[in-house]
Amino acid sequence: MGSQRLLDLRGRWSDPTDPDVPNEEVRRILKTVVGDRPIQKGRLSLDMPAVAEDGRVVPVIIESDLPMTPAQHVTAVHLIVDHNPDPHLAVFHLTPAIGSVSLETRIKMKRTTWVRAILETSTGDIWGAYTHVNVSLNGCG
Repeated sequence: MGSQRLLDLRGRWSDPTDPDVPNEEVRRILKTVVGDRPIQKGRLSLDMPAVAEDGRVVPVIIESDLPMTPAQHVTAVHLIVDHNPDPHLAVFHLTPAIGSVSLETRIKMKRTTWVRAILETSTGDIWGAYTHVNVSLNGCG
């Protein structure tokens, strides 16, 4: 029942090419962040290595070409790592003063999994990008 329920809820947020929602924690995070709004593709890139040899230091680059004006701008970028101890790894709150969306950081990853970047705009739109990262060495202990 649990996995079927996850699949049923998944349909509200994604299309068939999106990664599955792996567990109740990620489902809860997506519900909190996205609600019932559809996740659109494009206008957002998530650049990470396909193979992270050391899960303690995994580079992440998130960029978007969405406008950053007072009338229409990106308000938040959420970084979700499906199988990390705390999957909702980071939230970046943005204002139009930033000029453009270009974030670069390094994260820890426990194991091979999907990573999701979810972007929210001032108009209520949601954009998503996903990448699968293979982790060779556990970075979470």
